[in-house]
Amino acid sequence: MEEQAVVKSLAALAQPVRLRVFRALVVAGPQGLTPGDLAAQLEVAATTLSFHLKELMYADLVSQERDGRHLIYRAAFDHMDGLLGYLTEHCCKGQPCAPTPSTPSGKPARKRACTTC
Repeated sequence: MEEQAVVKSLAALAQPVRLRVFRALVVAGPQGLTPGDLAAQLEVAATTLSFHLKELMYADLVSQERDGRHLIYRAAFDHMDGLLGYLTEHCCKGQPCAPTPSTPSGKPARKRACTTC
């Protein structure tokens, strides 16, 4: 992924409503959500939501598809994976990361537990 695309994506996500919209679309998965569903779920006005969806689309983080009279928005998982890959490309100075530790509840404590950084 090119640096300019990374900057554009991070800038788009650096706003609370857009971050909430993107996370909701990630949770929805490939099925996606309509603007009405998103607005109701996030309690955001339709005009505000439209503005933020355009910004996320401009950053290639969200795709839009027409299904009859409805628009379906989906998280662009390939772009998200590319962004995460770019951010973690040189994690641990190129050394393998240690296994992720668990908390007493069995849930991972962190995504990575690096032995070299």
